[in-house]
Amino acid sequence: MPSELSTEPAPTSRGSKGHSKNAELIFRSLATAAGATIVAAIALIALFLLIRAVPSIGANEANFFTSAEFKTTDAAHLRFGIRDLFMVTVLSSLFALVIAVPIGVGIALFLTQYAPKVLARPFSILVDLLAAVPSIVFGLWGYLVLAQKLEPFQRFLNDNLGWFFLFKSGNVSIGGGGTIFTAGVVLAVMILPIITSVSREVFHLTPRAHIEAAQALGATKWEVVRMTVLPYGRSGVIAGSMLGLGRALGETIAVLVVLRTAQQAGHWSLFDGGYTFASKIASAASEFSQALPTGAYIAAGFVLFVLTFVVNALARIAAGGKVNG
Repeated sequence: MPSELSTEPAPTSRGSKGHSKNAELIFRSLATAAGATIVAAIALIALFLLIRAVPSIGANEANFFTSAEFKTTDAAHLRFGIRDLFMVTVLSSLFALVIAVPIGVGIALFLTQYAPKVLARPFSILVDLLAAVPSIVFGLWGYLVLAQKLEPFQRFLNDNLGWFFLFKSGNVSIGGGGTIFTAGVVLAVMILPIITSVSREVFHLTPRAHIEAAQALGATKWEVVRMTVLPYGRSGVIAGSMLGLGRALGETIAVLVVLRTAQQAGHWSLFDGGYTFASKIASAASEFSQALPTGAYIAAGFVLFVLTFVVNALARIAAGGKVNG
């Protein structure tokens, strides 16, 4: 007599289900703690900077936002402001961005749309390795080599476009090389790998169906790039540019080497010298022995912290817009 087939469901292990739930709970808790650690670290850094800066700002005898002075040698009579620091920081960073974005986007388009695969991969690696060059090397290159090469072009701009505020005579000699113009070119080279890398990855994600549809309509290579690749990667390019801007805002050693003048800026000219936030703090690091003078530099660092945080937040919003789009 044939044996009856069993129709009862296979027994399940309640222990294994409980173990899976516990493992999931532990993993979720660890992931949440890791994310909270970053947020807490940023908040604590901001709180530390603010606590150390407030007493110095209270003792400041000049306007913190509009004064061009930065005299902290006498702790009893502090006079410091961030006007020129802000001007040099923003001007050099934006100038670097103007140079680096078109070049970075062009390199990314070449690597993703035009270059053969046998060339694209090693060239991409070469561009990425540019980010591994130490800042001091860029600074020495800008000071010893690039400044001399750029001198004729800077003089041409000053002689022919000096009526425009960006190219009028600044507070340093163009032949000396220590200008915002030179620093901006150095910063452009330094942020180029960031912009190129982000743009390249976004252009790679352009749907193949969009490209083939444009080709089926008889579009040329440039028309395909203009109608499909660039619109799709616009948010990614913006995000990469903002990340590069954040990198340029905080650069220290290279800018300190190039902008070696201690003179005030104040002209909003690319031929000014002076200090950025980061280079000013680095130049006085050996003098941090008294609380109030040190707090003056910490106050400048807090402004740089907020400025960089805002720029990177905007970059994340732009990148998120691309994902959500």
